[in-house]
Amino acid sequence: MKIVVIGGTGLIGSKVVANLAEHGHEAVAAAPNTGVNTLTGEGLAEVLTGASVVVDVSNSPSFEDAAVLEFFETSTGNLLAAEEKAGVGHHVALSIVGVERPPERGYFRAKIAQEALIEKSPIPYSIVHATQFFEFTRAIADEATADGKVRMAPVFYQPMASDDVAEQVAKAAAGSPLNGRIETAGPERFRMDEFFRDALAFWDDPREVVTDPAAHYFGAGLEEQSLVPLGDAVLGKIHYSTWPGRIPPAK
Repeated sequence: MKIVVIGGTGLIGSKVVANLAEHGHEAVAAAPNTGVNTLTGEGLAEVLTGASVVVDVSNSPSFEDAAVLEFFETSTGNLLAAEEKAGVGHHVALSIVGVERPPERGYFRAKIAQEALIEKSPIPYSIVHATQFFEFTRAIADEATADGKVRMAPVFYQPMASDDVAEQVAKAAAGSPLNGRIETAGPERFRMDEFFRDALAFWDDPREVVTDPAAHYFGAGLEEQSLVPLGDAVLGKIHYSTWPGRIPPAK
């Protein structure tokens, strides 16, 4: 089965391509650096020829509110239109657990808009909601840093490895359309402030992690369960304590 992965050269996309290929599928990585641009439509018709499934794990180059909304609306609109012309039978997209819960964040509003376009399309679909990736731990800590202190809310936090995310996306692509959503999360649930306190201590990072119930997550306020699944979820296999990427490479 030919499966085209939009964003197929990125962190998740490259792992999805490898996973699908290992299971005997014709997995094609599509991205601007392979000649496929969903914003302009360049290369879409050609790469979708003969495709049964399209997986979209692409991301906006800018997280500014207006820019990210324009990216997901334009990219998804062009992609779905091209899929319909090509006779694609299943559209799979990666989104975020809790995306509908702190809607004041522009990025989340853009992902909600993307999901709405997918739902309105005649193409059968599956949407995979994943929690935060282990790989973004340092970036999240950096964003939360002010005056040398990392301010974190004591809310529930259940991050996961990108390998586990990719596995679930690949399974969705190889399966029948859900015409709905599936949620996936890490195997362990933490308090966010405690998780980052332990992570920074492991790295010998001198920054103090301050527990702050009013701390925002990329500009969005958080409630206790804003970032974790509220119901059933497929749990990853990789624990943060044993994740190889937790240990920085030797210098």
